[in-house]
Amino acid sequence: MATVIKKTSAPKEGIAWNVGSLVGEGRTGNLGFRAPKRLRNGQLPPSDDDNDDNFPSSIICQFRSSSGEDLGNAIDVPSTATTDDLSATVAELRKSLQVEKDDDEIDGRVTPYTFYATVSKKNANGKMEQIRVEIPIDGTCDLRIFLCAHGISAEETLELTYLPLAPFRVRPVGRCTDTLPGHTEAILHVQFGPDGKVLASGGGDFTVRFWDARSGLPKKTCLGHRNHVLSTSWSPTGHRFLSADKSGTIILWDPATGKDVRRIPSAHKSWITATSWEPLHANPACERVISAGKDGLVRAWNLRTGRCEVTMSGHTDGVEDAIWGGEGRIYTASRDRTVKVWSGDGKNIGKLIRTLQGHGHRVNTLALSTEYLLRCGPFDHCGKFADDAPTAHAAAVQKYTKYRAAQPDGISERLVSGSDDFTLCLWHPAENKRPVRRLTGHQQAVNHIAFSPDGRYFASASFDKKVKLWDGVTGNFLSTFTGHVGSVYMVAWSSDSRYIVSASKDSTSKLWAALPGGKNAKMTLPGHADEVYALDWSPDGAGVATGSKDRTIKIWRH
Repeated sequence: MATVIKKTSAPKEGIAWNVGSLVGEGRTGNLGFRAPKRLRNGQLPPSDDDNDDNFPSSIICQFRSSSGEDLGNAIDVPSTATTDDLSATVAELRKSLQVEKDDDEIDGRVTPYTFYATVSKKNANGKMEQIRVEIPIDGTCDLRIFLCAHGISAEETLELTYLPLAPFRVRPVGRCTDTLPGHTEAILHVQFGPDGKVLASGGGDFTVRFWDARSGLPKKTCLGHRNHVLSTSWSPTGHRFLSADKSGTIILWDPATGKDVRRIPSAHKSWITATSWEPLHANPACERVISAGKDGLVRAWNLRTGRCEVTMSGHTDGVEDAIWGGEGRIYTASRDRTVKVWSGDGKNIGKLIRTLQGHGHRVNTLALSTEYLLRCGPFDHCGKFADDAPTAHAAAVQKYTKYRAAQPDGISERLVSGSDDFTLCLWHPAENKRPVRRLTGHQQAVNHIAFSPDGRYFASASFDKKVKLWDGVTGNFLSTFTGHVGSVYMVAWSSDSRYIVSASKDSTSKLWAALPGGKNAKMTLPGHADEVYALDWSPDGAGVATGSKDRTIKIWRH
C-alpha cells in the first residue's frame, strides 16, 4: 500500500487562498500583493512587529520655547500622544510654572501649538545636516509614528520646540457670494483694509474704487489718475489709502470721503512698481511711505508735507519691489539681479547697509516674514482696536514685540526673494549678504511669494503653473500644489495660516490646505471669464476677493 504524505504547513512564500482572494504573502511582485499605506511624508508607518512589547509606552520629552528656553524639566509623555495631547501638556506646564500667559489664551481656551524636532539627515551632497521636522498637526500622527518615520531613538530624550498657533480657525471659502461690476478695464489690484471692512481696487481704467466688504456695495469711486494704477497700499491704521500709476503719480486718498488728500505728480520719471508704508510701531504719525520705480530709484515721502525726504539711488536697473520692514530696514529688489538693504531709521534713512547677491536674473518679488503683522498694524483678528493714535501705536508695539520674542534662533525678520532664474533665496538680511539657502524646484519664473501670517511657512507662485510650499525658517521644501492649467500669478494666506488661495491665468482661483495638504486643491473657485490678476484674503478671515481681466471682482465666502 502506498504511503500518503500530508503537508502540515504552507510554504512561507507563494500563493495563499484566503476567503476567495489571491494574495501573495511574501512576494511584492505578485499582482495580489497589498502594499502598505504610507504617511503623508512618504515614510512607512511602524509595522505590526513594533508592538507595545518592543516600543516604549512613554517617551522622555523636553519642551522648549522658540526662543530656546526650557519649559521645566524633561517629563514622561505617552508614546501615543498627538499634537493635541502635547498642546494640553504644554498648557498645563506653563500654568504650573506660572509662565507668562499668552494673550491669545482667552475665555478658558487652550492655545494650540505646533511642535518641531531636530533630526540628522543627509543633504543633496551626501553630508549629514541638522534639519527641523514638524509633527503633523492633523491628529493622525502620534509620537510613536513620528519617531519611527524619522528614525529617532525612543531611548533618548526627545527635545521638542513648541510654537503657538492661531487660537481661531478661518473657515475655507468655496462659494461666490458677490460679483462686483464697475471697472471698465482689467483689475490689477484688490486689497482689504487692515480691519477687513473695506475693499479697495484699482486697475487699467485709471480709477480707484472702495467697496463695502460685507454687503459688496460700492462706497466711493476715485478719479484722478491718468494712467494704469500699478501699485496700491493701505495705511496700517486704515485711515488712508495710497495708489501709484504708470505715469509716476502718487495719490493719497481718504476712503471715507473718496477725496484725494495729497497728490504727488511726477514722483518718478517712469512706472511706479511698488509702495510701502512705514510700520506703525516705528512711527505713530503713520505719514511716511516709500515708492520704487522703473527709473531705478527708491524715494521716501512725507505725506503730510508732500516732500521727498530721501532718494535711494544704487540700483542700475528698474526696481521691481520694495518693502519697509519692521526692524528699521528697507528692502528693494531690482532687475539688476540684486536685493539692497537700506536704513529706514531716523536720520540715517536711505543709507545703504548691504547688497544681497545670489540671483542670476532679475528679481521679481520680495516677501518678509513680518509683512502680514505690519499690514494689520494695531488690529487683531476680529478687526478691533482703539481709534486714538497713542493707543493704536501702543497696540502695534505690543503685537510686534510679542511676535519678535517668539521667533526661533533670534532671527526677528527673514526675507525671501523670487527671480526669473526660477529660484528663490532665503536671507537673514540683518546678518549676512549671502543667502542662507537657495531654493530650487520651479521650472519657470517666480511671480509672487507670500509668508504665512505666523511666519512658519511661505508659498511661491510661478509661471510653471505650480504653487510650492516651503518652511519659513529653514527654507526646506514641503509640498508642490498642482492643478492650475495656466500660469499662477499670486497667492494669499488665511489669517490662521492654515489655507492658501492662488490666482491663475486659467481664469480660476484654487484653495489649498497648507499642512497637511497633499497635492490637490481643496476647492476650485470658478466664475471669472478671463485671467485672474489680483487676489486678497481679508485679515478677519471673512472672505477672499479676486480681481480679473474680465473687469469684475468676486467675493468668496464659506
